Amino acid sequence: MAMTKDQKAVLIDEIADKLQNHSTLYLTNYSGLTVEQVSELRNLLREAGIEYKVYKNTLLRLAMDRLGGYDDLYEQLNGPTAIALTGEPAAPARVFKKFTEDNKLDLPEFKGAYIDGAIYAADALDVLAKLKSKDEIIGDILGLLMAPITNVVGGLQAQGSNLVGAIKTIAEKED
Repeated sequence: MAMTKDQKAVLIDEIADKLQNHSTLYLTNYSGLTVEQVSELRNLLREAGIEYKVYKNTLLRLAMDRLGGYDDLYEQLNGPTAIALTGEPAAPARVFKKFTEDNKLDLPEFKGAYIDGAIYAADALDVLAKLKSKDEIIGDILGLLMAPITNVVGGLQAQGSNLVGAIKTIAEKED
């Protein structure tokens, strides 16, 4: 049974809401995967905190039109399309890479991605998979910030021990 206009409007609202609440969107072609493979992929994505949905391309395009900024992805909205939604830019790429390598498949086919306003083409999956997560970047920054403090503390401790040693030496000579 075909969807009514009201049902389509509700679904477009739902899609637009999901797009607004997730900074990262990956488009994939899942055609050619078996039901078991799709289930396995969905489980891997779910474990990584990624929502994986199939919507009609027309409805997805209407939701994207409403929000704006997705124009460069429109040409990818053809054929079977599933979207992966998350706040972690590299997570879907890592899951897709692992899934294809573990199963020795070329599917799902990566069509493109929208990450924090930037559009990535179909050939960018390897680059996206190598991106560091936000937590890794924060850890790197904290490590860089902490390094000078650790060096200063170490230097002060070393100087203090040298000073104590010098005072002891002088005191011993006077005895």
